[in-house]
Amino acid sequence: MRLLVATTNRDKLREIHAVLDGASLELITLADLPPIVEPEETGATFAENARLKALYYAQAAQTTLRDPSVLTVAEDSGLVVDALDGEPGVRSARYLRADASYQERFDAIYRRLSEQPNRPRTARFVCALAAARGGNVVFETTGTIEGEISPAPHGTNGFGYDPIFLYPPYARTLAEVDDEQKLRVAHRGHAFRNLRTWLSAAER
Repeated sequence: MRLLVATTNRDKLREIHAVLDGASLELITLADLPPIVEPEETGATFAENARLKALYYAQAAQTTLRDPSVLTVAEDSGLVVDALDGEPGVRSARYLRADASYQERFDAIYRRLSEQPNRPRTARFVCALAAARGGNVVFETTGTIEGEISPAPHGTNGFGYDPIFLYPPYARTLAEVDDEQKLRVAHRGHAFRNLRTWLSAAER
């Protein structure tokens, strides 16, 4: 089966390849296709955005590759902070502004949390995944990991908001653990393992 992973994020692709390694798949990415204008992510939820992107890129893939059997998978993920009423949420990659650095985003989150010291610092990462073929979504799943915002950023591994996301069972942030430890518990690992299970069942 040919599987188009519809992302250009190299860090995400590294994690996805690790989860799907050894599966009976021919993995292709957007880099293997002619340039495609990114769709506007207008969904109010991660699931809506994942569905929107999967359908959009599935149509583009079918037009470009002329292969109706190609399965396209897209995901939308981000950080949800309870004390910030769910922000940055679906705007995680665009929080503050599209070109803001993650240090700027960390500073903004810590500043806002300092204004309400009595609220819990609980947070979660969410990864909504949708797989589409042609004009139909054929599989959806969501992976989450529960944790809290660390007192300060720690760690140099990982990417995105990992340095400020403390995972209590590890007593470390996701940027302080190696890739294998992170994928074992993290949102994207859960979502793509669910996809792998579904793909294996579909082969039978």
